[in-house]
Amino acid sequence: MTKYKHLSAEERAAIMIERARNTSVRAIGRLLNRSASTIARELTRNLGESSCRYDATAAAQGYRRRRERSRRPRKLAAGNALYWQVHHDLVYRRWSPQQIAARLRDMHPENLEQRVSHETIYASIYTH
Repeated sequence: MTKYKHLSAEERAAIMIERARNTSVRAIGRLLNRSASTIARELTRNLGESSCRYDATAAAQGYRRRRERSRRPRKLAAGNALYWQVHHDLVYRRWSPQQIAARLRDMHPENLEQRVSHETIYASIYTH
């Protein structure tokens, strides 16, 4: 089984050009060496509602927007209250991530949104 590959900007541009020429979905699929169902799904997902035209730029923006929405939000996003509390404990109190995680568990036994593991704290340190 081959690994799934997302459509590139060039492929989206080719779809836009070929649709403007009224080329069939199957012919576009053959041209791009893609399944006709891949092309059909792309067109269904990204056809403009007011006009029935496919725009490659709008399709790419929609793709990025859908990808961003599908990701789970980070608990330690820079700027939120939990981030600043962890940052304060790390920098000013010089606590280890294990100590901070244990303290958060003790402070917020019922609220899972206010707790993070020491692995999450380490990951946040390495990304910032």
